[in-house]
Amino acid sequence: MRVARTFRLPIIAAFAALALSGCVQTASGVASAPPSDLDFMAYGKPHDAATAAAAPDDSRGAIGAVRSSYAAAPLPPSRTTPYRLDAGDKLRVVVYGQEGLTNTYAIDATGSITMPLIGAVGARGRTPAGLAAEITSKLRNGYIREPSVAVEVETYRPFFILGEVAAPGQYPYVPNMSVESAVAIAGGFSPRAKRDAVTLTHTDNSTSSRAVVPLGTPIGPGDTILVGERWF
Repeated sequence: MRVARTFRLPIIAAFAALALSGCVQTASGVASAPPSDLDFMAYGKPHDAATAAAAPDDSRGAIGAVRSSYAAAPLPPSRTTPYRLDAGDKLRVVVYGQEGLTNTYAIDATGSITMPLIGAVGARGRTPAGLAAEITSKLRNGYIREPSVAVEVETYRPFFILGEVAAPGQYPYVPNMSVESAVAIAGGFSPRAKRDAVTLTHTDNSTSSRAVVPLGTPIGPGDTILVGERWF
């Protein structure tokens, strides 16, 4: 009996060791939930390729709608493009050697200026240089042999500011103005004004664009600024 017990104890110990090693291997294979898309929004996309592959594609669901809400609002057209003339601008037209033609001309509601000899000249949508070239062409056609013409903007058309400001209305435009300086010219915000952003409408070449912009955004001649009302 003692001999049988002596051989039995090592066998039992071997079976116990095998059972324990199986438990350890099973524990290492426990599955973990893949990171959610909200985690990606808060902490950024994972750098590990396997984790990124396991992430669900929710671009068409509610998460996609949340993503799109964070998209930046479109900004107005760049002010680095050449300035286009329109009704309300006052121009200084210089025809060298011709004092009777050199004068200040206002662009009327039809988008034209009217000069001696050549009559109405279309100015809307042209640059100052383009208008000078058009005047030169008309004067050369039977009036002056080699005309030399220069055009510059003497006074820009006004801008408009509406809504929650002390004195809404139309004001003369000054180069390099921003929304913030326009609000200051209009007497500042009213007590109920929304002060972090405004709606800016820009019209260029008969096309309009509208965007919600911050106060540091530059404005152009003829732009309309709408200061909204805050709800709390």
